[in-house]
Amino acid sequence: MPAVIDLTYPTFTMHKVHLILGISTSRLQLPFTTSTLNLQLTASILKSKIIPKMDSPITLPGQPLTIHSVEMHTTGEPTRIIYKGFPDLQGTLLSQRALAKAKHDHIRRQIILEPRGHWDMYGAILRPNTELVDSGEAHIGVLFMHNEGFSTMCGHATIALGRFLVDTHDLSIFPKRNELEYDEVTQTTSINLHAPCGIVRITVPTKENGYISDTSRQISFASVPSFATGIQVSVPIPETLGWTQLGARTSLVVDISYGGTFYCIVPCAELGFPSSIKNLDISAINVATRSLKAAINASPEMQRYLRHPESEELGFLYSVMVVEEGSGAVAEGTAGVESGLCFFANQQVDRSPTGGAVAARVALAYAKGKRKMGERWTYHSFVSNGFAGRGGFVGSVVEELNLVQGGGKVEGGNQACVRVKVEGMAFYTGASCFVVEEGDRIGRGGFSLKGLMG
Repeated sequence: MPAVIDLTYPTFTMHKVHLILGISTSRLQLPFTTSTLNLQLTASILKSKIIPKMDSPITLPGQPLTIHSVEMHTTGEPTRIIYKGFPDLQGTLLSQRALAKAKHDHIRRQIILEPRGHWDMYGAILRPNTELVDSGEAHIGVLFMHNEGFSTMCGHATIALGRFLVDTHDLSIFPKRNELEYDEVTQTTSINLHAPCGIVRITVPTKENGYISDTSRQISFASVPSFATGIQVSVPIPETLGWTQLGARTSLVVDISYGGTFYCIVPCAELGFPSSIKNLDISAINVATRSLKAAINASPEMQRYLRHPESEELGFLYSVMVVEEGSGAVAEGTAGVESGLCFFANQQVDRSPTGGAVAARVALAYAKGKRKMGERWTYHSFVSNGFAGRGGFVGSVVEELNLVQGGGKVEGGNQACVRVKVEGMAFYTGASCFVVEEGDRIGRGGFSLKGLMG
């Protein structure tokens, strides 16, 4: 008799996942709501080592930890939202991030890398208690994680989190859910999310008096203060870091801009790839962007462009964003379009248009005088371009702030500091529970096939 996994999702109620292995039934409460979904999967019955009794959802002998997550995607880019099971973290959010890096990085590897994840997996750990949550400035905190470590900002995950936090009504997961404000005029619900880079205000279209998200309209967030630090900066490329398409050149010109983390923004043609970004050789551009990032990190001259005026922990290069102006479908109500390909962390490739990079690119365009206040612009990725523009983000400057202190004037322009509105959509793909079975020497540490292959 085959095993059957039956997932039944009642409308507007807490979902129950029934795991039937022919011997017992287990239930997992999922913290979101959606329309009715029935899914049956068959699998071969386990032979000799089947566990005679399971609880919610699985218990293994000697298993110290079970990680519970909800899975979502934003334009194809995954967000694994960890809502239960991660070890307790104390202190400020940046202290919690440091503690997670120092003490629990093995759990990040287990969750993000194979066999439970993959090289391009992305995760978000809910943090119900932070200093800004305690002060009432934020509703909940979050730590972001990727294939290399823990980030300070992630736009695509913020969009997914906005929807998830509106849809969940489990106060053990989101204690301040009932404090969210619903605007009857705009039919939106607002969330103040404490990210490591600061407070990000998310606006989620809702219906049913704010009870559930409205998937027919885009979610948006207002970025942390965003600004360009280096405009048309020449980056020296050592001979040891050169790539084929660079030719005989020993330098190239880039922009450096901050949108919750620092991005190097460079046209594909400047890297030596004259063809459209839609037709790039991914392997070759991977080598070029890796080398460019290494060159920036190795250059003492470039470090001044990676300094954040408020925190040293925010002062690092997160990503190389390869861009092409005028490429892609122009979304309704926007004045223009750009496409981009984001390599971040350890050469992880973002499927989405990269929300933090949209904030950084809008701030850069504003500093260059190429964008007006309130002017909406479309931003595409490989995936959104591959789906005829569906999933593209929209970015616009919504507020000009005081000039960033401590940075002064940047090369080639004024250091205008702005708040950027980024718009996009996210969808659920499932739910997971992760364990490490005793004796599993391959799965207990997490691995990447790329790493094994060198």
